[in-house]
Amino acid sequence: MKSFTSLEFELADRTGTIWLNRPDKHNAMTAEMIGEIIECFDTVNAMPEVRIVVLRGRGPSFCAGADLNYMKGIAAFGFEENYHDSLQLARCFNTIYTCTKPTIAVVHGAAIGGANGLLSACDFVYCTDDTKFAFAEVKLGIVPATISPYVIKRIGEYGARDLMITGRRFLGKEAAFFRLVNQSVAAEELDTTVNTTIKSLMTSGPAAMTACKKLIHAISNDLSTDTVMDYTARLIAELRASAEGQEGMASFLEKRPPSWTQQG
Repeated sequence: MKSFTSLEFELADRTGTIWLNRPDKHNAMTAEMIGEIIECFDTVNAMPEVRIVVLRGRGPSFCAGADLNYMKGIAAFGFEENYHDSLQLARCFNTIYTCTKPTIAVVHGAAIGGANGLLSACDFVYCTDDTKFAFAEVKLGIVPATISPYVIKRIGEYGARDLMITGRRFLGKEAAFFRLVNQSVAAEELDTTVNTTIKSLMTSGPAAMTACKKLIHAISNDLSTDTVMDYTARLIAELRASAEGQEGMASFLEKRPPSWTQQG
């Protein structure tokens, strides 16, 4: 893995952790960081030694949204420059969302504006009870456009109306109530909660988890009934006949752990 300016990558026990690494700026997003997130997730996606991807923030906050100097630059853009900048941001969130490996966002301090796109694009999100959230875009006369596909998948239309139109601030427990995060816990419980999920995921077949993510995405995008029936029947047939599926079923019948639970 190459070195990045605004990110750090760590690999331990088959878990790759991507750290947002601008702690003195509360990990506020810049054009450079956005590009590096895309590159880092693309790289990790192709690393067979990585089973789980964790996204975290160094310092006092997960991410405070857009960097002020970045925003000043954007304010001077015309339509075409704004369009290309926004398209890159949309690619960033989609790169996280389409990662073939299970993704976990670990959130603390603050998650403002675009930070909610980063976390919403992940499969699992855990935060501390005192984390401050806000969709603050409307306070600036704009809207949370590029993050909306992922946020609305999580919290639904009327949850989005409540939080996005008001732009109000809320804390971890309310984020959990709206299902923006899977669970909000005391700060001292955060790592334990995340590690419990990682351990659970490590007992599942890597290829099966990738296929499951693709399945959920396909079904969630309103396939016709006939298409769904054919797609799902083909998928389970392929996986049953695959090496991983054969090993999984054999280990179950033989009452032993499957090979992928072994370290290494």
